[in-house]
Amino acid sequence: MAIVAPASPFDRDEFDRGIAELRRLELDPVYDDRVFARKGFVAGDAATRATMLREAWTAPDVDAIVAVRGGYGSVEVLPLLDAVKIASARTAFVGYSDLTSLHVFLNCHVGMTSVHGAMIDGRLAKGAEAYDAGTFMRAMGTEPLGELTPAGVEILKTGEAQGTLLGGTLTQLAASLGTPFDFAPPQDTILFIEEVGERPYRLHRLLTQLRLSGRLVRATGIVVGQLPRCDEPGGATTSREVLEDVFADFPGPIVVGFPSGHTTTPFISLPFGVHARLVAHGFPRLVLDEAAACA
Repeated sequence: MAIVAPASPFDRDEFDRGIAELRRLELDPVYDDRVFARKGFVAGDAATRATMLREAWTAPDVDAIVAVRGGYGSVEVLPLLDAVKIASARTAFVGYSDLTSLHVFLNCHVGMTSVHGAMIDGRLAKGAEAYDAGTFMRAMGTEPLGELTPAGVEILKTGEAQGTLLGGTLTQLAASLGTPFDFAPPQDTILFIEEVGERPYRLHRLLTQLRLSGRLVRATGIVVGQLPRCDEPGGATTSREVLEDVFADFPGPIVVGFPSGHTTTPFISLPFGVHARLVAHGFPRLVLDEAAACA
C-alpha cells in the first residue's frame, strides 16, 4: 500500500499515528521522504506529487494508494498523469475531500473505480473511533459492500433508484466544470455529495451551478453527507432548507446525513464507479452490489 500526498502538507505526528493504524490493520504502508515535501500550502511542487502518484500506480508490488490528507492541490497533478497507464494498472485509490479531483479523473476520464475512503490525517490517525474499519477494508476488496444502513440518515424524498455511484465534495465537483477534467457523470448516476463549513448561500450557489450545468438531470437518486458546520450561524438558514429548495423538482429519491466524507461520526468508506441502489422508504439504505476491485 503506497502512501502519497497529492494535496496539502500535514502534521508528522498525525502521519505516524495513521501509519501505525494501517499496520494495526495488518496492512503494509510504504512511502519515501518525498511525501514530506513542502511548498507553501501544498505538499511539494506538482511535478513531485504527480511523480509519486505515477510511480505508485505502476509499481508491481502496490495494490492500493492511500492519500495522507486533502486541503488543496490535487487538481494541479491531473495534467501530469497518464490515463492509459493508470487504467492498465487498475490500482485502488483511496481518499476524500480535495481528492475528489482525482476521483473525478479516475471515474469519468480513466474509466476506473476508486474509494471515497478514510485518509491518514484526521481519520486513520485518530484510530478506530474516527472511521469504519470494515468498510475501509472491504471497499478495496473483491466482494461488494452490500447493504449499508448507517444511523442518522434521513429521507428527503422517497423512492428507489439505481445507477453508478459517483461524486464527492461539492466544491471540487463544481470547480471541475469547464476544465478538461470535468465531472461528467453518465446517465443513471447515484450522485453522492458532501461538504464541510460552507454557509447555506454557498451551498445553494454550488448546487445551482451543478443544476445549471445539466449534471443533476443525469442522476436517478442523490445521497447527501452530514454537511457539518453548513448551517447559518444562529440557525437563520439551514443546509436542509437549501437542499429542499434546490431539489424541489428532483424526481428521484434523496437521503441526507450519510456518514461519508466530512463527518462527526465514524467515516464509512464508499467505492465510486460501482453499481448501487438507493432505497428511500422505511429504513433508508444504500446497496452496493458491485465490488470496486472487480470493476
